[in-house]
Amino acid sequence: MSKLKDEQMEQDVLIEYSSRFLHFYRNNKGVVIGTGIGLVLSIALVIGYVVWSIQQEDEAQILLGQAEEYFMTGELQLALEGNDEPFEPGFIQIADNYPRTRAGNLATYYAAVVYFERGEFDNALSYIERFSHPEGVMGVTPVSFHASILSELSRYEEAGEKFLEAAEWAENESMTPYNLIEAAISFESAGASDRAVDILDRIIEEYPNSPQVSEAERLKGRLAVSS
Repeated sequence: MSKLKDEQMEQDVLIEYSSRFLHFYRNNKGVVIGTGIGLVLSIALVIGYVVWSIQQEDEAQILLGQAEEYFMTGELQLALEGNDEPFEPGFIQIADNYPRTRAGNLATYYAAVVYFERGEFDNALSYIERFSHPEGVMGVTPVSFHASILSELSRYEEAGEKFLEAAEWAENESMTPYNLIEAAISFESAGASDRAVDILDRIIEEYPNSPQVSEAERLKGRLAVSS
């Protein structure tokens, strides 16, 4: 008997909520339909964007492969600007046309490297500033490269800060002392000797077994004489 009562109560609840929904629907039909259409469109847009993003990534990866081949064989002009006959876009076109893809981001980095090799440091800087650096140890070299570009442009204090960023990006026994010594050299060139000495002390104290220790000691001695 209690089971029948439970079933009857469940039915009553369902009937009550159904009645409420029907009443709401009749009085707000336009809102309900509009909301439903909006929800469907939103889902369709999300799915469409995901599919489009995958297609963009696939296209960019294919195009990047040819540009990378030119880069590896030392044909830097073709790697950077591509080829008209047959049509093969270079790093610039890939970076500009596929900016939200991983391949487009990598093309941005390649473009900065090629411009650096050609001595076009302003152009190299404009591309490295657009590059999204990866997390972890893989990001150390691009940040250090960014610092090297700034150094070539005689923006030594900025270069020092960027080398410090590279040193602390993912600290390790090899790259960290290297970037620290480069930071110290940059700050010395910028006339910030005190900052240079602080960094040199850090190398000597924290990385006593690194190859950079002897250079740090030599540079520190030179700064002491000149001060």
